[in-house]
Amino acid sequence: MAEQHILTPISLSERLEYVARVKEWNEQYTAEQGKRRGCFVLTFGCQQNEADSEKIAGMAEQMGYEIKATPEEADLIMVNTCAIREHAEKKALSIIGQYKHIRARNPNLIIGVCGCMTARDHRRNELKMKYPYVTFTLGTASLHHFPKVLWEVIRQKRRLITAESEEDFTKTVAEGAPVRRESGYRAWVSVMYGCNNFCSYCIVPYCRGRERSRRREDIVREVRELVEAGYKEITLLGQNVNSYGKGTDCDFADLVAELDTIEGDWLLSFMTSHPKDASRKLIDVMAEGKHIARRFHLPMQSGNDRVLKAMNRHYDMAKYLDTVAYMRERMPDIVITSDIIVGFPGETEEEFGDTLKALEAVRFDMLYSFIYSPRKGTPAAEMEQVPDVTKGNRFDRLLATQNAIAAEKNLPMQGTTVRVLCDGESKGNPDVYSGRTEGGKIVFFGGTPDMVGQFVSVRIDRTEAFALWGKVE
Repeated sequence: MAEQHILTPISLSERLEYVARVKEWNEQYTAEQGKRRGCFVLTFGCQQNEADSEKIAGMAEQMGYEIKATPEEADLIMVNTCAIREHAEKKALSIIGQYKHIRARNPNLIIGVCGCMTARDHRRNELKMKYPYVTFTLGTASLHHFPKVLWEVIRQKRRLITAESEEDFTKTVAEGAPVRRESGYRAWVSVMYGCNNFCSYCIVPYCRGRERSRRREDIVREVRELVEAGYKEITLLGQNVNSYGKGTDCDFADLVAELDTIEGDWLLSFMTSHPKDASRKLIDVMAEGKHIARRFHLPMQSGNDRVLKAMNRHYDMAKYLDTVAYMRERMPDIVITSDIIVGFPGETEEEFGDTLKALEAVRFDMLYSFIYSPRKGTPAAEMEQVPDVTKGNRFDRLLATQNAIAAEKNLPMQGTTVRVLCDGESKGNPDVYSGRTEGGKIVFFGGTPDMVGQFVSVRIDRTEAFALWGKVE
């Protein structure tokens, strides 16, 4: 593994010094105004961004802010952005644009923008030139500088729209930041940061830097503390978790095996895995585990070898299918999910047909499908693009194929009893509760408030492609 710079006690003490300065400033405000300043955190994108936002909120609380539910209540707004697709960036910019009116009513409002979008030079420059009410930016690898940057903004009363340092982007793994978790029973735990794969369509390596793994002992300690605190499902995160610990004496399978020894009534899951690194050793650990969820998210992206090569994925369909076959040999009940990109540059109708055939061959339980979106700065953005109307037509056909497969996969679950981690009232009906199975499938059932955050047994009496319905036994 490449040389890393983990925050030393001196670095931590420096961060805490800035925490103390901001906290004192906030306490003076509270003494004068009789109320605390508020912080609102808005998150776009993936689970890693959700985990990052929990750290942002934790540091904000540590500095004396009260976390608020709406931006109108806040004195500090933090927008954690995503850059995986153009739509995500435009949506973030649109909402940031709306904050102009809040700033007009509250001239002392501080607005910070962080996340993947801020790593892109043209977006950072856009924030600087077109959004003068944005106060500062932070990159994905420099969140530990949040207290320092915020104090500089407060003290100097000026904007700080800056790029990340090379050390933060390629070497630093920061420990010690407080975490304000959104749930008391589901938790995200990052095990590594960055990506070295450089898939031709993907902006992530340019936004999150090179692969950097956390220390094994720090991860084990965090997971153990979460289990002891009563958390029921813990998900390990990384751009490619299978790359964890490369170059050390502990690989990802070793880490998962060690975490599985932690006693308690809990589930361990992880995402995301790259097919080229999904080892039989890891599959064997899962098959023999006590707490490891029988589900595997394995992004296929395309069912055609030429397209996979153009994507720079470093595997072919033979390898992918072999990995899936071994999973099902060792765990016949495993739930397998995947990602598919429709309309990758140069994709022909015949090549798209190979993807449909692959869906029929693998029979995924769930699929996350995306229409290809060019990302400035990636090789695929310079390739010959597939017309939008063609991409839309293929996307519809892909969904139709997968929906039929998912419905068929779920049908045999009628009449069975499944263990569900209850999340509470469903969004559309307060009388109906929802939760997820070990395999991540959503289940709707009649529940009560005391079930939230607990495992319940649900007998399934109706199934559809995307959900199961049943009654608590």
